[in-house]
Amino acid sequence: MHTRPDVVTQPYRPLHPLHMLLVTSAFPLFLGTLVADIAYAKTYQIQWTNFASWLLVWAMVFAVPALVWALVSLITPSARTRTRYIYVGLLALTCVLGFLNSLVHAMDAWQKMPQALVWSVLCVASIVATLWFALGGTLRRREVIA
Repeated sequence: MHTRPDVVTQPYRPLHPLHMLLVTSAFPLFLGTLVADIAYAKTYQIQWTNFASWLLVWAMVFAVPALVWALVSLITPSARTRTRYIYVGLLALTCVLGFLNSLVHAMDAWQKMPQALVWSVLCVASIVATLWFALGGTLRRREVIA
């Protein structure tokens, strides 16, 4: 008789909906910062840098409270999973990169290129990886026990 193997997955505890709202709201703002930096690199219209700076500020307004919430949520034992630790680490990395990006955006408009564009790309890559783990993605989906 041929039996199928049991599939074992680690119990997944999703994020609170308001926490998810904070994290996902930061993504379009970081992406908008990147788009504004690309527009400035192509046109050299200084208003694009002002727009990018404001988008970056609002992205940090959403990302930093999400980081604080994520750190506080690690108090509960059920939230201490490998995936959640990776999520919190990536969110912290996103906040650090966003802060450094805001320092670059505070420079003179003629001085900030191409550094601002590079930092914006790093911020977008970091928030995309953070969202992958926030939405339940893992490095390893499941284990098969025969």
